[in-house]
Amino acid sequence: MELKNKKMDPKPVLEEPVDKKTYYQTPFGEYFRQIDEIDKDWKENDEYGSFLILGLVEELGEMARAYLAKHGRKPTNFAAQEDETYEQELGDILLTVLRFARIKHINLDERVQYSLDKIKKRREAPKQNKA
Repeated sequence: MELKNKKMDPKPVLEEPVDKKTYYQTPFGEYFRQIDEIDKDWKENDEYGSFLILGLVEELGEMARAYLAKHGRKPTNFAAQEDETYEQELGDILLTVLRFARIKHINLDERVQYSLDKIKKRREAPKQNKA
C-alpha cells in the first residue's frame, strides 16, 4: 500500500466529504455500503455522532466486562458470562467506529495507515525520559 502523504499528518479527519466512488473503494467500502442501508433513517440526524460516541463507550464497557468474566477476574459476574463474548463485543465496537467514520467522512484506510506509521516511528525513535 502506497502512502499518499509520507509525512505525519496531524489532522485526524477529512473536513470535506470525500468522493463516494473513492471512499467506497477503500478496504472498508463494503461495510460502508451495508451501513448506508442500515443507517438510512439516521444519516441526517444532528445527534447521531453523539449517539455513536456514547454507544462506543457502552460497547467498550461490555467487552471489558465479558473479557474479565471469561478470564477469571470477575468469576461471579454470571450476567456477563451469559451475555455476548468479548469477541462478539469487539465486532460491535468495530461497527460503531465504522458508522462514526462514515458520517464524519473519515477515510479509515488513511487513518489506520497514519496510526501504523506513528507506532513504527515510536519504535524506531522512542521518546527519551527527561530526568
